[in-house]
Amino acid sequence: MNSKKILIVEDDADVRLGYQILLKANRYDTFFAADSASAVTEARKHQPDLIILDLGLPAGDGFVVMERLSMIVNLAMIPVIVVSARDVHANKPRALKAGARAYLQKPWNDDELLAIIGGLLGQPDAAVPQPK
Repeated sequence: MNSKKILIVEDDADVRLGYQILLKANRYDTFFAADSASAVTEARKHQPDLIILDLGLPAGDGFVVMERLSMIVNLAMIPVIVVSARDVHANKPRALKAGARAYLQKPWNDDELLAIIGGLLGQPDAAVPQPK
């Protein structure tokens, strides 16, 4: 295993499965949360190296999650990639201001997501596109 842990915060089970298949194929350990309340709990429990975060979540949106993470010392520095179907023009600047390190529009491009993850985790070789 890569030993890099990624927390995926996404309420759609099919989308979570897509992330899991992609990330496990690229040797990342994955953990999941389906709402904003469990996102912080899972982040505390697993201490991920990176978080992939949807904005449209039950029990508070992704902005709430980023705000809560920013108030917890050992979680505040975890890089967050927001991946959302919401309007990019309205939400990308807000997400980046709230602390996200990158913003992708759904549906995402696998190679682009892997490149961003590799860059944020200091693994540029991990960002090499995988055969489909």
